[in-house]
Amino acid sequence: MEYNSQKDELIIPEYGRNVQNMILYAKTIEDDRARQQVVEEIIDMMMMMHPQNRNLEDYRIKLWRHVFKIASYDLKVSPPLGITPSPADDNKKPDKVNYPSAEPGFRHYGNNVQRLIRRAIEMDPGPKRNGFVATIASYMKLAYRTWNKEHFVSDDVIKTDLEIISNGQLSLDELGSIENLTPANQSNMNNNNNRRRSNNQGGNNNRQQRNNSGSSGGGRSSYGGGRQQSNNNGGGGKFNPRNNKRK
Repeated sequence: MEYNSQKDELIIPEYGRNVQNMILYAKTIEDDRARQQVVEEIIDMMMMMHPQNRNLEDYRIKLWRHVFKIASYDLKVSPPLGITPSPADDNKKPDKVNYPSAEPGFRHYGNNVQRLIRRAIEMDPGPKRNGFVATIASYMKLAYRTWNKEHFVSDDVIKTDLEIISNGQLSLDELGSIENLTPANQSNMNNNNNRRRSNNQGGNNNRQQRNNSGSSGGGRSSYGGGRQQSNNNGGGGKFNPRNNKRK
């Protein structure tokens, strides 16, 4: 009995020993065309082993690299892109992904608020910038309430935090209270609520009228009529051919 520990080491265990043996067999094929065909069939079988990765980009190229690695990079075939993998590819490391650096303070507002503040600083002074700063302040107050539901949020706190984050380049002193920054939105919300309330009242009145009209209806009137049978006194008997004889 032969144990796995006595066999050759699996270079990539996820494909199993049979795939490794087929790749090693392909190395012994002398005909280049036949060897190319056998390796391509092996790669097709490797794709069938992991069908969930079939639609991934460059997955087939990855399988070609694995085939060359299992064959110890001693395989005379032509990859699809014409680039033959080498042992140096195993030592390549992916590019380092820089972790986004967050600001040390005011994390309860989030990084998006700080990006918006930097964008507002780059804008030219004017009504557009003032409106943008007012919108940022409204969102800052909303974010502050999200994390401080049990405490009252003062406008002075939002104004102070805005000046600190912007290094004194943005201020809300000229714009007044934060509560009065968007009166149009508040009036629209009130109008929508009033319209929705009136629609609900109208629907209730119509429903009540239908119920009242249904309860005041009368009963059914039934008309009984007997069947009218017509009796023919003259003939209900059978036809007698003797009565129709020629005289």
